[in-house]
Amino acid sequence: MDYKLEVVTLSVNDIDRAAAFYTRQAGFTLDVDYHPADSFRVVQLTPPGSACSIQIGAGLSDASPGSARATYLTVTDIEAAHRELTDRGVKVSAIRHKSPVDDWTGDWAPGCDPERRDYASLADFADPDGNTWMLQEIGHGRAENATDAQPPA
Repeated sequence: MDYKLEVVTLSVNDIDRAAAFYTRQAGFTLDVDYHPADSFRVVQLTPPGSACSIQIGAGLSDASPGSARATYLTVTDIEAAHRELTDRGVKVSAIRHKSPVDDWTGDWAPGCDPERRDYASLADFADPDGNTWMLQEIGHGRAENATDAQPPA
């Protein structure tokens, strides 16, 4: 049996402000904005390239606004993702990497992992309500190498 993560619900104070942040600044796609009653509204948004979406709205959860912590977004180039988000006005932390990676005990060094190893480089940001996101680099260089490969003769 496959179990696929489809949607993560985030609690926010101001639905319109949060939707604007996720679409205009974080670059998520607005999938649905369904508001059939004053007490219920669901706004579903999807990060670029993701099979999993987020939902914000009214009547979805009793969690406190801003209580979601460390939801991961994986990227193949953390420097490009960092630049893209900061260019859109998102306050993203400096990129850091696990140090030492092979025997990591919680220490960090500034910048990307020198070898660009999977899961080693991270940065984080928060939405206007304080829900936090982690950017984590996985697969750096693999996509470029795959397009450079020549088909067998």
